[in-house]
Amino acid sequence: MKHVVEVEKGREGGDGRPSVGPAYRSVFAKDGFPQPVPGLESCWDVFRMSVEKNPKNRMLGSREFVDGKAGEYIWWSYEEVYNTVMKVGASIRHCGVEQGGRCGIYGVNCPEWVITMEACNAHGIYCVPLYDTLGPGAVEFIICHAEVQIVFVEEKKIMELLKTFPNSTKFLKTLVSFGKVTPKQREEVENFGVAVYSWDEFLLVGENQQFDLPVNKKTDICTIMYTSGTTGDPKGVMISNESIITLIAGVDRLLHCVNEQFHEDDVYLSYLPLAHIFDRVIEELFIFQGASIGFWRGDIKLLVEDIGVLKPTVFCAVPRVLDRIYSGLQDKIFSGGFLKQTLFNFAYKYKLRNMNRGSKHDEASPILDKIVFNKVKQGLGGKVRLILSGAAPLATHVEAFLRVVTCAHVVQGYGLTESCAGTFVSLPNDIAMVGTVGPPVPNVDVCLESVPEMGYDALSSIPRGEICIRGKTLFSGYYKREDLTNEVMIDGWFHTGDVGEWQPDGSLKIIDRKKNIFKLSQGEYVAVENLENIYGLVPDIDAIWIYGNSFESFLVAIVNPNELALERWAKENGISGDFAAICENPKTKESILGELTKIAKAKKLKGFEFIKAVHLDLIPFDMERDLLTPTYKKKRPQLLKYYQTVINGLYKNTK
Repeated sequence: MKHVVEVEKGREGGDGRPSVGPAYRSVFAKDGFPQPVPGLESCWDVFRMSVEKNPKNRMLGSREFVDGKAGEYIWWSYEEVYNTVMKVGASIRHCGVEQGGRCGIYGVNCPEWVITMEACNAHGIYCVPLYDTLGPGAVEFIICHAEVQIVFVEEKKIMELLKTFPNSTKFLKTLVSFGKVTPKQREEVENFGVAVYSWDEFLLVGENQQFDLPVNKKTDICTIMYTSGTTGDPKGVMISNESIITLIAGVDRLLHCVNEQFHEDDVYLSYLPLAHIFDRVIEELFIFQGASIGFWRGDIKLLVEDIGVLKPTVFCAVPRVLDRIYSGLQDKIFSGGFLKQTLFNFAYKYKLRNMNRGSKHDEASPILDKIVFNKVKQGLGGKVRLILSGAAPLATHVEAFLRVVTCAHVVQGYGLTESCAGTFVSLPNDIAMVGTVGPPVPNVDVCLESVPEMGYDALSSIPRGEICIRGKTLFSGYYKREDLTNEVMIDGWFHTGDVGEWQPDGSLKIIDRKKNIFKLSQGEYVAVENLENIYGLVPDIDAIWIYGNSFESFLVAIVNPNELALERWAKENGISGDFAAICENPKTKESILGELTKIAKAKKLKGFEFIKAVHLDLIPFDMERDLLTPTYKKKRPQLLKYYQTVINGLYKNTK
């Protein structure tokens, strides 16, 4: 395995513990993990040292609006951002929030988001992003669970925040809008005894007051990020300064080793939620380099136009975004006429063949890059040299296609909030890594633990098992949930719940999920048992098995309908035939789907939790076909195997 080195031998199982494969780390860390730059102890130091080094560099940019139209990007320098951060920090302290206090941030990415985050870093205050797609009530839950004292909020989210009153006001004492506050909103907020400020007002609150910056230690928590739990309530993942600065050191070493290091001229488009660890650490990396971060306008339909104006050099995406880019390009090729199609297909095959033979992407066909693929490059602004996909697996055909046509490195990463995002990343110019997440980043050790109940053996000739991670990038535990922390942290190893398979070169392929929770292609988690309980409330069905995976953006289901209820419905609707014929009738499927949608709306499920297609099976799930355990629990891998053809058909026919 040329990309990793073994640091510990594997061991056979015993005493009820499964066997464990060898522990590996990146070959770029064979002589030890890289250490952070001297003096870099906290996230505040990342920013502070960059300001000292690059005061005049462009740091944060957003588009200015002229007569209601978006114009060019207007930039704040590092020095200007620093001055505003100091004002915001003094005002937060004036409001009584001390070191170790909690500050919530609620809204889409914008310069004020990062400024508030840096003010928290400066004063050792825990930054708590409030992320509403965790479900209704999540914002209120997080404010109360984390005991958030002050919330910074996007103008159009103020009304959402008011829905958490009065419960949240037990802790919440101050509200700051990133924009303005209407007189009506001011009155409503103040009625609950909460102070409210517009952004401009807040900058003056701590004026002429001196607050000494506390000493921030490596082990101090800098953020609590909430992620969806399997049992309803989100879990607060505590991330320390050390996790983030260790990650920066590891990624920096990796980029240097593959000669793709970030530099101060780099430009990043900030549109993936800052409330997620993926975007947060990428932005920390850019700040560390003194590079520039430009913000989108908050509308996915206008993203391509923002890209065209900003001209980023590094582009991060979730597979859903890259799938859209892929589909858009396919449409353009298809509608381009016979000649253009033929030329494109020839160029694509020629360049891919050269890349498969070992050519670097920029040397595989420089002439065809100029003639054919330059249009694709210009569509992404013309300057992108690195495209990083994360949060869910990228379909192999999409990854291979983009590696050829974008004239940029397309790499895929893997990590969790608990591992501070970047734990694995595929390497540039290595086409053999398509379909994998590459080798570990040089700041962690990784091993696989066998999962006997799923047939995965970490010691077999093709090692497969649950991915376990050890290192300083790991989280400091779940906030106020030591029980959950102890479930996943065993002897210093974090158990991810994802199942991986080592490839012969030392890269890793994600092949399964140990628990019954999975991710859709847009990066959203689905706790499937919880959904089955909700949809099971539909009186016309006896049982339901819901399926989704990280290459698809929606859910499908196999339903066992209730025979009596369905026959009664058929009679009322003039549908004839026996039970089997009724189940096959498209109107029946439509009716069942309508009932499922009705309950989804009644229970306020999120859009991606709605079922988009069903298959009706009149034979109930049973033990004879090995679909249920003796205690009537669903055997999900076996259900998938049994219904695979049906599932494929449902996805094919629904698109």
